[in-house]
Amino acid sequence: MGVGQGAVQGRLRAKDRHRLLRGCGGPGSMVPSGALAQKQEALEPGPDAERKPWRCLVFYLCFYGFMAQLRPGESFITPYLLGPDKNFTLEQVTNEITPVLSYCYLLVLVPVFLLTDYLRYKPVLVLQGLSYVAVWLLLLLGTSVRHMQAMELFYSVTMAARIAYSSYVFSLVRPARYQRMAGYSRAAVLLGVFTSSVLGQLLVTLGRVSFSTLNYISLGLLIFSLVLALFLKRPRRSLFFNRGAPGRSGASPSELDRMNPDAPRGAALLGAWRDWTLVRMLRELGHSLRQPQLRLWSLWWVFNSAAYYLIVYYAHILWNVVHTATVYNGAADAASTLLGAITSFSAGFVKIRWALWAKLVIASVTAVQAGLVFLMYSTNSIWLCYVAFVLFRGAYQFLVPIATFQIASSLSKELCALVFGVNTFLATVLKTIITLIVSDKRGLGLPVHSQFLIYFGYFLVLFVIYLLGAMLVIVQHVQEARRAPPEPGSPAEKAMPMLSTHSSGLSNLQPTAPPQTSPEQHPQPEAKA
Repeated sequence: MGVGQGAVQGRLRAKDRHRLLRGCGGPGSMVPSGALAQKQEALEPGPDAERKPWRCLVFYLCFYGFMAQLRPGESFITPYLLGPDKNFTLEQVTNEITPVLSYCYLLVLVPVFLLTDYLRYKPVLVLQGLSYVAVWLLLLLGTSVRHMQAMELFYSVTMAARIAYSSYVFSLVRPARYQRMAGYSRAAVLLGVFTSSVLGQLLVTLGRVSFSTLNYISLGLLIFSLVLALFLKRPRRSLFFNRGAPGRSGASPSELDRMNPDAPRGAALLGAWRDWTLVRMLRELGHSLRQPQLRLWSLWWVFNSAAYYLIVYYAHILWNVVHTATVYNGAADAASTLLGAITSFSAGFVKIRWALWAKLVIASVTAVQAGLVFLMYSTNSIWLCYVAFVLFRGAYQFLVPIATFQIASSLSKELCALVFGVNTFLATVLKTIITLIVSDKRGLGLPVHSQFLIYFGYFLVLFVIYLLGAMLVIVQHVQEARRAPPEPGSPAEKAMPMLSTHSSGLSNLQPTAPPQTSPEQHPQPEAKA
């Protein structure tokens, strides 16, 4: 009975297979079609199905990143504020308006960083677009110092929200595509900044376009980029708050409670607190700071970045003091962007022992930066100011990818993001303190030339510290090399057996008593070699 049932079921399955093949194009057809093919493609997407959305996603993201950087009036904001359109004084721009940017950036940096991850990137990108529009509306319609300070507030939001784009591009692709995506997105941003600066300079120099008209053009381009941000895809996961999976154990708190019902409630809460992602990462960060290279490059990031951005903020004011007739700010920004891209790219080909030579390289670059800042302070030539600014930015951008690699090479992706966030926050704190003391009218309120002299002394002190550290590392390395035994295969190692052989040969030359032979023994003469 069981055998008959099995035979009937086998015949039924054979009929079903025959009917399925006939519906799919005949028994000789090996390729499914129709609804079955669609179901199979949905379950197992082929490479062609995957390549098309990947290319569309890359193109749209890069196009948005490019368009968001098109602000041709940005290089000319300072002469616009000091010119007849707004007619602010140099002291107001230097000591009342520009310092607000550092204060506001410190206030919004951490909240925007957390909101970026919690809201999954896209809302913060839309907020950035709205803030850019508010910046240029205040720039065009504002008439008082308070309006310009509000403009700096919105501009600080756009600066803090830049992390949303750099993090967003990694949330939509697989880890295998991270490197390519980073290259594409960075190239799009740099190309946008370069195009924006060149376009602004051409419109001012050749087109004789006024600064006010240039800002209206910037406003129109920013509204277009805001529209593009509205159509960005919102990712499902983020780095900290929306990980899409439970903690390390893979079980929810209720499951853990059921597995260990005798555990007290307080211990469960303490364990949940300790297992929270951010707290766990802070503990791991404390252990990671024991690595010398991580400490070195993090300190470089904090101290050099603070002074670097102060130079960038106040360089345009310095140019307006040195020379007010013809403005080539856009050309200087374009050249510095291009040189920064070249130096960042060339830094990837530097192959040295960073554990030994890192401090010396940092000291050399810092010495160059100090000399360039002093040149900007002392010269009366606008062209030397432009050249020094371009080289200054290129020197900083040369070390940025090196520092990024040295910090990220020994950390996980989440911990790396936390380290960069902490470094940026500390650099912002330091920059705010320097601004309050040096630039703000409530502090010293120094003119821009005197500020650059302070920044020169700042870089000079950093150079001395780095140089002393480099000399100490080199001296320790030489002492360890002298104390260490010779490596296998080294000339000293090869010389040791030769010396021992010669020593044994010399010991054989010691005089010995001649052997006594009987008269019957006649020794054979030795054969000559």
